[in-house]
Amino acid sequence: MRPFSYARARRPEEAVGLVAGRPRARFIAGGTDLLNLMKDGVQEHDQLIDINALSMSGIELVENGAVRIGALARMRDVAEHDLVRNRLPVVSEALLASASPQVRNMASIGGNLLQRTRCSYFRDAAMPCNKRVPGSGCPAIAGQNRWHAILGGSGSCIAVHPSDLAVALVALDAVVLILGPDGDRRAPLREFYLVPGNTPDQENALRHGELITAVEVPATALSAHSRYVKLRDRASFEFAVVSVAAALRMRGRTVCEARLAFGGVATGPWRSAEAEQAIIGRALTPATIDAAGQAAIRDAVPREHNGSKVELVQRALAGLLGDLGGRR
Repeated sequence: MRPFSYARARRPEEAVGLVAGRPRARFIAGGTDLLNLMKDGVQEHDQLIDINALSMSGIELVENGAVRIGALARMRDVAEHDLVRNRLPVVSEALLASASPQVRNMASIGGNLLQRTRCSYFRDAAMPCNKRVPGSGCPAIAGQNRWHAILGGSGSCIAVHPSDLAVALVALDAVVLILGPDGDRRAPLREFYLVPGNTPDQENALRHGELITAVEVPATALSAHSRYVKLRDRASFEFAVVSVAAALRMRGRTVCEARLAFGGVATGPWRSAEAEQAIIGRALTPATIDAAGQAAIRDAVPREHNGSKVELVQRALAGLLGDLGGRR
């Protein structure tokens, strides 16, 4: 790890000013991902701005009925909060399926949403990687790609987005609140993450110096009837091979509204409007659920080692929809 300076910010505006003024400065909260990246030589920063003293860890209902979660709230606190468990069960389940208890005690919500891919080629500074060094190549495309994306990839990158939380929040139409040098702005999380295209080094819509201050989940009839399922190689401290977040509004066995998002299979948290349309207005019969699964993977591009994800997506979705109403 290269030497760097360290400073503590007392106000959000101060933190933004300190990072915006130095091209290689970076915010740090829990540091559960950033410090590993710096130790491995994957990222280099000349200054870290500690934001843990900022008042951004609240979990509350706001005037419009939305649930607002501060960016510095710890994963464990959010997962176990009564407001989240009762109103946003998919968020609680996604967080409890993430990492280890020790990491959940430290990692922040904002940091979780901004964590970098676990692609082994990206994490190895000795390997070429278009995310680290644009134009150097993507060894995963012809290499070991069992963990890699079957949706949203390009000829430049097929790295999978790692966050369970992001998948759950995309299914709930969440919005991120952002403070930057030019003031406050809001960004729908579904539009926040960028597909790699020819610029895989640009992963999200944050500009340098901008700070996520909170996540806001709107009040909808779907949120409370939501679930998350994660398929992985082991039961703890493992990233998803495939995951599904679903939120439904139902009348009897008929789906009136649906939100379906997928993780472990795409370059970002992946909402499938096609899969949603396959079940809206229909009863959750085996045939309907099968049609949704087929729609979810219609544009999939499996590689040599990850073709099994195509079937796993359909099985995970079928199981989750069954739990939410298909087996009544």
